[in-house]
Amino acid sequence: MQEAESQETKRRKRDFISIFDLSTAELERILSEAEALKRERREGRRIREDLAGKTLTLIFEKPSTRTRISFEVAMRELGGSVIPLSWKEMQLGRGERIKETAKVLSSYVDAVCIRAFKHETVEEFAIHATIPTINALTDREHPCQTLADLLTIIERKGRIKGLKIVWVGDATNVCNSLIGGCALLGAEICVACPKGYEPDAEILRKALAICEQTGGNVELCVGGSEGSGSGGGSELRNAVKDADVLCTDVWVSMGEESEAEKRRRDLHAYRIDGEILSLAADDAIVLHCMPVHIGEELTEDVLYGEHSAVFEQAENRLHTQKALLLKLLSE
Repeated sequence: MQEAESQETKRRKRDFISIFDLSTAELERILSEAEALKRERREGRRIREDLAGKTLTLIFEKPSTRTRISFEVAMRELGGSVIPLSWKEMQLGRGERIKETAKVLSSYVDAVCIRAFKHETVEEFAIHATIPTINALTDREHPCQTLADLLTIIERKGRIKGLKIVWVGDATNVCNSLIGGCALLGAEICVACPKGYEPDAEILRKALAICEQTGGNVELCVGGSEGSGSGGGSELRNAVKDADVLCTDVWVSMGEESEAEKRRRDLHAYRIDGEILSLAADDAIVLHCMPVHIGEELTEDVLYGEHSAVFEQAENRLHTQKALLLKLLSE
């Protein structure tokens, strides 16, 4: 009997490991709820009791600023509590298997949010957990970031369909998730990157299949050859011409430090500076998930210029994650 109940609970629980875990309608509801939560907070109504008595555990295998703090504040402002942990201070750091950890935590807390090097780590945890598992960043996706990105675009531009959204540089985990989010909302995104830095092939396959239903589109504008440091010329300029939204990310992500010199060489032509920004639409906005390495993927004048929506984008992590937590823990 207990085993049957456990299996039923497992079938009912929802995870957020990939942006593709959401339907178009669910994504739209999360964004709408996030807008309402943001308005409430700005009107001074910060504390709600929707998640009173609920506990979220944060597990980080990698460093975090925005993700950790925004999830902690989100949970507390919804009336719940948070237990933040690093991988090394848990028995996971001493060799305990993910399976056993997932089963034990499922009996203690109501949800787990994990930032890991490998996407498979979060997937494995979710298989063995009977509570919601949230991907707080892996090498393949960063779906929580995409929620904030989409909200920022909609706030600034009033819509997302019909816009020209261009990703500039390495198609990172953030890019992979944004591609999926754009597909779900029927938007068009162009990825301008050097050869060898293209989006994940499986992500592209899933996104293009969804685009057939939603009317969105994904284009690749690949220039130069890997290791040449070229390709950011005419290809990039054509891609960003009249763009409504320019998005980028760091050139050297966590875990890629040994490749830093090569990556900087390959990507140096894919910097968003004043010259590149001038080719975009007059009212274009610039997005970057942060942390920013000034002078590499973005110049300081762009980060602090009138076209930058970077700090709004960072704030929106809080509001979209509140909406996500309400969905996963209240429904």
